[in-house]
Amino acid sequence: MDITSDTHSQHISKQFNQELEELKTHLMAMGGLVEKQVQDAVTALLDGDSRLAERVRDNDDAVNDMQLKIDDECTRVLARRQPAASDLRLVLAVIRATSDLERIGDEASKIARNAMSLAEAGNGSKGFIEVRHISEHVRKMVRDALTAFARFDIDLALEVVHEDEAVDSEYTTAMRSLMTFMMEDPRSISSVLSVMWILRALERIGDHANNLAEYVVYLVKGLDIRHIDPDELDEEAIKRRG
Repeated sequence: MDITSDTHSQHISKQFNQELEELKTHLMAMGGLVEKQVQDAVTALLDGDSRLAERVRDNDDAVNDMQLKIDDECTRVLARRQPAASDLRLVLAVIRATSDLERIGDEASKIARNAMSLAEAGNGSKGFIEVRHISEHVRKMVRDALTAFARFDIDLALEVVHEDEAVDSEYTTAMRSLMTFMMEDPRSISSVLSVMWILRALERIGDHANNLAEYVVYLVKGLDIRHIDPDELDEEAIKRRG
């Protein structure tokens, strides 16, 4: 059965309704924190702000704590309510989503650590344009994936899935450019490698945002699209498969 934003307000138990809504609310709060972590990490890099980078690194514990709290809530719902059908999909999708959000937080910490190294070394800004562009792209993917989850919006989720291909292409182009630069100027190797690790972290964030979007399709349609070619994915194709 497909679900909509109204599906989870139809239970006889108001307490069950509240528990399911709280799961979504806490997931969105975790998503907001993680998105800010990514934004602050990139800002720390571009501005050479070691203090901001250090705060991002320290805040990773808060992200981890939120994952543990939400997982515990999901476990209690499963144990007490033994949900079926769309309710079970919601709980499972939340569990999967918190895992990806925690990993996005880890990638933000990696960006922050490399930003600190670059700031302390006083190294230049080679590759920062690519970092800025790709970071804006993946942050939008995370935001859109969370919005799609909150609204049970398959169309928006599929936009995120297709955007991941664009991010992968941008990442490949940026890495080739930086490799060329290192070969032309061996003195830049250390700093450029740090930027390359940052770009790799951003590409991974895009992958996790893609996962979040795939969970939306699973949540709404009960369809696992992880191994389906993105070119074959649109609303009509999903309807035929579902």
